[in-house]
Amino acid sequence: MSEFRAGKGFKTGNWKLTTGNCKSKQLTRRFGYAITTPSNPPVLLTIAGFDPSSGAGITADLQVFAAHGFYGTACITALTVQSTRGVTRVESVAGLIAPTLEHLDADLPPLGIKIGMLATAEAVRAVAQYLRKLRGLKIPVLLDPVFLSSSGAALLDAEGLAALQQELLPLVEWVTPNRSEVIGLSGPQPNLEEGIGLLGLANRYPHLHIVATGGDRPGATASDVLRTAAGEFRVFECDRIQTTSTHGTGCAFSSALLARLVLGDAPVAAVAAAKAYVTEALRQAPGLGGGNGPLNLLWPLHRPQEL
Repeated sequence: MSEFRAGKGFKTGNWKLTTGNCKSKQLTRRFGYAITTPSNPPVLLTIAGFDPSSGAGITADLQVFAAHGFYGTACITALTVQSTRGVTRVESVAGLIAPTLEHLDADLPPLGIKIGMLATAEAVRAVAQYLRKLRGLKIPVLLDPVFLSSSGAALLDAEGLAALQQELLPLVEWVTPNRSEVIGLSGPQPNLEEGIGLLGLANRYPHLHIVATGGDRPGATASDVLRTAAGEFRVFECDRIQTTSTHGTGCAFSSALLARLVLGDAPVAAVAAAKAYVTEALRQAPGLGGGNGPLNLLWPLHRPQEL
């Protein structure tokens, strides 16, 4: 295993993303398409719930995409009543998922897809049906399996979890569960130990790149574990940022990871960059709200030289 320690600034790979003045020809040669030109930004899609406080869900994902130079589109799976203090209500809009994805794909086809909160089995199956139509396109598809909000509200029912395990996980390439989600995904009778759960998840879905995130664990450091589809394990560790502004950290990490993958980073470099991005977003959090506040997801737009 290797270790990554995030510092105050970061860069990965052999180039830096800048917004508005990047060298499009050079990036086109490397990635096959122009990156962050004002007239033709590449498109990423988020399929997730709506958080009216903008700390998590689609509005947070769109901020992360913009911070990395992408144009973001969104398919809403559920509406919530929530703030930094917690979630009080969830309403599925699963009936709108299939037509929304059809219309978006016909006009703004994405170069990468992030899937977040789905809430119901109907929503899971609608997304799985869409992904089956995209087989062969070889674009990264990442699932952030949202079961519970940070305040403890249920965001996926039991039937939805079963559908996710049976129908959706076989169709994605990346999954980014936290500690409780690793245990929940590991099988019909979840293991009570996280490490055993991670191995069980890898054995059940050997094609997956799995990042078990550790922000919800107590301690002075935050450690994430990457298990690649090739069976390689890496540990990424950084000092924990002391802040109450932690709302949406999982959404931010998974969206940043998708962005780095589409930009051409290899798995290890992509995870390292996404973790460093979130670490800085926590460090620069604006301190809003009376509960778990939002991160500063747009910080790279003010300091593009560090992305």
